[in-house]
Amino acid sequence: GKTITLVAPYNVTSGQGLLVGSIFGVACADALSGADVETLLEGVLTLAKATGAAWTQGALIYWDNTAKNCTTTASTNKLIGTAVVAAASGDTVGNVRLSAAFTL
Repeated sequence: GKTITLVAPYNVTSGQGLLVGSIFGVACADALSGADVETLLEGVLTLAKATGAAWTQGALIYWDNTAKNCTTTASTNKLIGTAVVAAASGDTVGNVRLSAAFTL
């Protein structure tokens, strides 16, 4: 489905990304850690972006679960989708098309 119910791994607010195992999604409501939260798995969403690096349209986007934001840095971060439009290095949000794939 486009949404599933996950157990929030930390306190989340509506529109915030969350990673549960290999599943990345975006919270549809506020939830405390350990509570069930309806989670969106696909679509184009505006998400928190790490500052300091620009995004180009079509760039691979990763979730930094420590900083709780999106980045173009792969390292130990989770691939979640692609940048829909370019974003400047100073931007704090970016538009991401979620892959809806549970990549390893």
